[in-house]
Amino acid sequence: MSRIRKAFWVTTTLATGSLPASAQAITNTVTFNGTVTTTCAINVVNGTGVMTTNGTLNNLSSKNAGGSPAQVSITTTGGVRVSLDAVTAATVPAADTGTTTWAPVYSLTGTQTVAETGNATLMTGSGTSSMNIHLTGTKLSTDAFRGGNYSATVTVRCE
Repeated sequence: MSRIRKAFWVTTTLATGSLPASAQAITNTVTFNGTVTTTCAINVVNGTGVMTTNGTLNNLSSKNAGGSPAQVSITTTGGVRVSLDAVTAATVPAADTGTTTWAPVYSLTGTQTVAETGNATLMTGSGTSSMNIHLTGTKLSTDAFRGGNYSATVTVRCE
């Protein structure tokens, strides 16, 4: 092919757009979605704690000598908070007319270990933990627990 013919062919090809132009970079994005459902189960192992008094009768607690905690197990996928609700009602003998301050606390062992606390705890791992729940009732220094039966309910929450 002669040079003139070759030059004519290249010029014609370029003019008509028969040769591909250089490619331009183009980008775009894709999105991935997923859902992880958190779960929490509370299994009551021993639902009855025992409270006893101290020597001056101004403290009624599952931590005193002869007392024992209630126990639950918590199985979770993680990402939930466990806590205890405040005692909203307690049953006391009619002779006990003084004010009692009730304070529930708990500790955890197992998948997650938590020292005794009354605050909510974020469960970060999945698995089962044992929870010991204690309850203490306290009277003012000038008051004392009277003879009779006392009871209070503590709600364990996982959310």
